[in-house]
Amino acid sequence: MEAKKLREVSQHELEQKRAELKEEIFHLRIRRGTGRLENPMKLRQTKRDLARIETLLRERALQGKET
Repeated sequence: MEAKKLREVSQHELEQKRAELKEEIFHLRIRRGTGRLENPMKLRQTKRDLARIETLLRERALQGKET
């Protein structure tokens, strides 16, 4: 995901996407622990996407901006 595209998304959609990514990270960690994770970079990329979303949510909270 690109930050430019995420900036156009509403607050509610960002919160939903954050919840989905947290769940996906949980499942990827379980797969990694059992040795069934086919692409280890998927976990890294998912964490970065989550960080981007949380950064945008924090920026909006500080600006008092709800889109």
